[in-house]
Amino acid sequence: MTTREELRRDGKALRLKLFGPDAGPELAPGLNDLRAELAFGAVWARPGLALEDRMVAALAALCAVQRHNHLRRHVGAALDLGLDARAIAEIFVQCGIYAGLPATEDALATAQAVFAERGIELPADPPPRDELDELDRQGRALLERLHGNRGYDGYAAPDNTVTQALYPVAIQYGYGAIWHRPGLEFRQRALVAVAAFTALRLVGQVQKFGRSALNAGLTRQEIVETVIQTGPYGGFAPALNALAALSEALRG
Repeated sequence: MTTREELRRDGKALRLKLFGPDAGPELAPGLNDLRAELAFGAVWARPGLALEDRMVAALAALCAVQRHNHLRRHVGAALDLGLDARAIAEIFVQCGIYAGLPATEDALATAQAVFAERGIELPADPPPRDELDELDRQGRALLERLHGNRGYDGYAAPDNTVTQALYPVAIQYGYGAIWHRPGLEFRQRALVAVAAFTALRLVGQVQKFGRSALNAGLTRQEIVETVIQTGPYGGFAPALNALAALSEALRG
């Protein structure tokens, strides 16, 4: 059985690998050791999800809860780990559908400061050419690929005249525009959705997208680990609530 000392030792080594030496004073007695043990030894060092995927989940959670000091450090660590700047930017763009566009803009401003320090420039996108009917077609095709028959349940039900006042926009711009943007793979976008919804405490959406992430190429273990990875950033209680919501769909 792993001991606390081993978790603390391994956590410190992993944190040093990702972020370098601790900077600044310890804010409370023993906090740095506790962080190393809990966040990096007990969570980041778990098997079942690649380190790069854990970073994607961490960035999505930090964008969702808007923790910019930590976000800045994680953007630098993500670049060092091999994620490119466009992928990082796309994580934040996608989070805007879930947490609001101001969350995207603030996270991108933090990321751009790190990119500028490293001389990284994001290439400009060509002007969008797809009209709304094409976004709708693309969005519905992706929605059905991801969710299958469940894609039109609940608030997505076509006969719900209240939610249908907004839901077509989510299809056009969420599934149709944003999920088709370059920079992130399909499975990575599923990671972002699961992590962001967990951090935002949107249990119904975690249940829907967590189950559908299987259709995006994630394994059951990877989905569970994505939820767990958000614990140090969005809280362990929301992560446990998300896992409870997913337990029946992912049991086996």
